[in-house]
Amino acid sequence: VFAFPVMRQGFRSSADKPLQYVIGGGEYDQLRVWRDVLLEAINEDNPGFVGLDWDYKETQPQLRVRIDYNRAADLGVPIVDIGRTLETLLGSRRVTTYLDEGEEYEVILEGERAEQRTPADMENIYVRSTTTRQLIPLSNLVSVEEFADSNTLNRYNRVRAITLEANLAPGFALQEAVAYMDSLVREKLPEKVVVDYKGQTLDLQESSSSVLFVMLLGLAIVFLALAAQFESFRHPLIIMLTVPMAITGGLLGLWLAGMTINIYSQIGMIMLIGLAAKNGILIVEFANQLRDEGIEFTEALLSACETRLRPIVMTTITTAAGTMPLIFASGAGAETRQVIGVVVFSGVTLATLFTLFIVPVAYRLIAGRGVSPLANSHRLDEALEAIPDADHIETTRTANG
Repeated sequence: VFAFPVMRQGFRSSADKPLQYVIGGGEYDQLRVWRDVLLEAINEDNPGFVGLDWDYKETQPQLRVRIDYNRAADLGVPIVDIGRTLETLLGSRRVTTYLDEGEEYEVILEGERAEQRTPADMENIYVRSTTTRQLIPLSNLVSVEEFADSNTLNRYNRVRAITLEANLAPGFALQEAVAYMDSLVREKLPEKVVVDYKGQTLDLQESSSSVLFVMLLGLAIVFLALAAQFESFRHPLIIMLTVPMAITGGLLGLWLAGMTINIYSQIGMIMLIGLAAKNGILIVEFANQLRDEGIEFTEALLSACETRLRPIVMTTITTAAGTMPLIFASGAGAETRQVIGVVVFSGVTLATLFTLFIVPVAYRLIAGRGVSPLANSHRLDEALEAIPDADHIETTRTANG
């Protein structure tokens, strides 16, 4: 008896093993050979798989009936008669229907179950020759071979398949396990093998392929929201320069903590897009307000950095302190919370340190040659004051929005 504990996952109600690797092909005999090749290689080379198991096990005793075609032809027994006889007596066959008082009933032929308990009972089955019209024992025409096969023949995505599943040793990431299995398949198995995934392994493959799209979508949404707020494309670009620093900090935190990139760390990185942008918003917004008041560009930028330093530090400390319960979490499922906490803590901290340098420099380079955000509005107001009938024009402009 082999017993393997399996931890329930946060995103799934089932208790499947993390690694679920599917190999598919044409015939189950061929799949069984491929399975044995992979199992032998895994047991020899990689101790990271714990409780390795598979869903195709040859534990069901079965009988294979082999027909002697030459002898059947010599005795004048059609092959179809042999098949129909075995089907009828050992299984069942619907031959016709009949009506009784308006109800239709099926006529099903089958043999006596009490006389089908051993392979030797097939000697009591006879078939008729089409040439001599004599009854011939079926045992003269067939041979019975005992073998073991799986009690279930599974398919996955309409392909005959065998699933290998395993728990993973501490420190052995699921992504590493999948990469190892892929390399084994390329080295040991032919090209016609079909590879697929289930459970958490499938989630990993789907999330890995979509994380880049989700990150880009998050960046686009934040950028467009900032562009609508600032009515400019320059200032959102300055603010978004803090995001790469936050992502770098999150990856650095994972590396220092010995953690891996998984679906939880990816969620944390998406959170960093919004958390990192807030520091740049504080500096850029206040610098724009000072420039609108007529303060010189360099003086407004330095004053914005100096004035907004305290709010930036306070919000960073608050955010970092909020991740402490996640980082020091314990109990069931603590690994998932710790990953998110480490990513957010390290990403926000590093982004804050570089915000005070990157945002002012980027603001100087990108927005330094432009006028203040409300410069056009100020010039319009000055032009209106120089017109004699300015009150009428001002009233008309206000009414028209």
